[in-house]
Amino acid sequence: MRLTVSATVPSAVPVPASKVLFTRTKPGGNRVNPTTEYSALLRTVRDAGLLRRRRGFYGLMFGILVAALGGVVTGFVLLGDSWFQLLMAAALGLILTQFAFLAHEASHRQVFESGKANDLAGRTLANLFVGISYSWWMTKHSRHHANPNIIGKDPDIDRDFVSFTEEDAAATKGISRWLTKRQGYIFFPILVFEGLNLHLHGFRTVFGRGKVDKRTVEIIMLLARIGAYLAIVFLALPLGMAFAFVGVQLAVFGVYMGSSFAPNHIGMPVLPRDSKVDFLRRQVLTSRNISGGWFMNFFMGGLNYQVEHHLFPNMPRPALKHAQQIAREYCETHTILYTETTLFEAYGAVVGHMNKVGLAAAKNEFMCPVGSAYGR
Repeated sequence: MRLTVSATVPSAVPVPASKVLFTRTKPGGNRVNPTTEYSALLRTVRDAGLLRRRRGFYGLMFGILVAALGGVVTGFVLLGDSWFQLLMAAALGLILTQFAFLAHEASHRQVFESGKANDLAGRTLANLFVGISYSWWMTKHSRHHANPNIIGKDPDIDRDFVSFTEEDAAATKGISRWLTKRQGYIFFPILVFEGLNLHLHGFRTVFGRGKVDKRTVEIIMLLARIGAYLAIVFLALPLGMAFAFVGVQLAVFGVYMGSSFAPNHIGMPVLPRDSKVDFLRRQVLTSRNISGGWFMNFFMGGLNYQVEHHLFPNMPRPALKHAQQIAREYCETHTILYTETTLFEAYGAVVGHMNKVGLAAAKNEFMCPVGSAYGR
């Protein structure tokens, strides 16, 4: 059996499907079915027991986080009217991000065998603990997993405050264009607003006209969570300190969430809408792993094994490191580019990609109007 490789282009800009689609042929020119390739990999990890649920692990994680949350509440009560409360706010932001990781894993059916049990856990954690709509997250994240980094299909690369593709960057105007030209440098600083942005998305979803699973339940949970949180903070602290507390908590939460999800795909190949890349290669080529061992696994909630998470989305977090050995060797055997970097290398790639995309806004700004009219 021989391998035919069209190209390996770890580009951060849209590339034709032919640039990333590998074909595997047998002697005589018959192509191996890509579905069979993935099925073989899936069978290997399943036979190794890596898809078995780890309820003990998740029970322990939940217990640790509840204890940590209790510690923050105790500190909040004992500190009273003190600016040291901002340390409690920062700690709360970190803890809520960890709860969000658990909600993310429940949404992927990693915790329980039962889909209903996972949904109940995920909805409770997302809405009642974190304050984010579970239904909004499920809809958005499911679309992302099906079409990572595919233009027009992956909602994670749709234009929001920043642009992820040169076409979106070139279309910006006014203050948006000014910001887009500098978006790589401001990307991480603006994550301080991401926490507020996530909460707003949740409320727009549950109070919007679109279909929302368990809408009433989510509205009750979100209103109870946000209402109780704000009431406690503003009744217990002076007005200025209360605003500072909420601001610091949201900022830490937003930066932590954003800096955990950003390295996974930003700066990896972006595929056109009509690309015909098979599932195995689509997931591997557009994903980036982060090295760092057990600490990084805890810090990023398993997102550091992004390749394996996309290949086996219902795999529990403790099994991902074992699956990595299998997946990486399998990719090497099949000549599929497998990417793993350090966290800071990934952040550098993110900033570089965002700045590169932002140049499209600057380029469009300095185009000669007369030349543009004639296609020059």
